[in-house]
Amino acid sequence: MFDFLSNTNIQFYLLAYLMGSVPFGLILTKLFTNIDIKKEGSGNIGATNVLRVLKEKNPKLAKKLSIATLLLDLFKGVFVLGLGYFAGVSQETLWAIAVFAVIGHCFSIFLWGEGGKGVATGLGVLLVMIPICAVIGIVVWAISAKVLKISSLSSLLGVLAVGVSSFILHPDMVQTPVVIIILIILYKHTDNIVRLLKGEEKRIA
Repeated sequence: MFDFLSNTNIQFYLLAYLMGSVPFGLILTKLFTNIDIKKEGSGNIGATNVLRVLKEKNPKLAKKLSIATLLLDLFKGVFVLGLGYFAGVSQETLWAIAVFAVIGHCFSIFLWGEGGKGVATGLGVLLVMIPICAVIGIVVWAISAKVLKISSLSSLLGVLAVGVSSFILHPDMVQTPVVIIILIILYKHTDNIVRLLKGEEKRIA
């Protein structure tokens, strides 16, 4: 067991998962507003639910805490990848770190296996690993959010744009980690996809 935990790669995978598991949206709303975001709105810990709930309960902090949640969720995977780069781990290990950070966010050990949708954390790690593709995804997300005003659909379109552009711009790269990240995010949006198909998904006010 000690030999297993002393392996540098394993240490980074565990760190990525644990860092990804930190529910910043829950922590920030509880700390600054004493609201349990898990019991409000959609029950999600991400920036969208933070914004929706606080617009009603604490409008002055709504944008600030939602932006803080977004940035912290974005950077928690980036932080571990930065440590990995500094330590000189392989490209394969960096991709595994990226995947484990997203898994941590979506299936947090601190929330008994529950978690967020994975979009911010996923885009964060993809910004490091395939920056041009991630920027394309962010642009698609931003335009979609402005035009469609449906958070989940905009996020899904942005994430899918990253995947498509990755296959086009990096045809020789092993795409498995990118596909895994996208599949996790799609899975976490299952309820949203069902509501979208039924025309029942809420728009951003």
